[in-house]
Amino acid sequence: MKSIRIAALAVTLALSGPVLAQDNANMTEGEVRRVDKDTRKITLRHGPIANLDMPGMTMVFQVSDPALLDKVKVGDKVRFSADKVNGQFTVNRLEPAQP
Repeated sequence: MKSIRIAALAVTLALSGPVLAQDNANMTEGEVRRVDKDTRKITLRHGPIANLDMPGMTMVFQVSDPALLDKVKVGDKVRFSADKVNGQFTVNRLEPAQP
């Protein structure tokens, strides 16, 4: 039974590797310019966002999870991913940038 669990874990990790790599490829670097927890919005100065065919600029995004805003403050360098959700540009992943 233990060997079945180990094999299942190995398969799961092997299959998630390409997904994680692809997810990281969709990350964009930016800088936090404003955080508005009341409206669930964040203003980011960012580089090009390939999956949205968007050039670098400063703009306001919705956030998919308000807890993301607890992780950052104005001036933080971040990496994020965004999509268009219900017509709104929405940050769905946000993490501190690695130096």
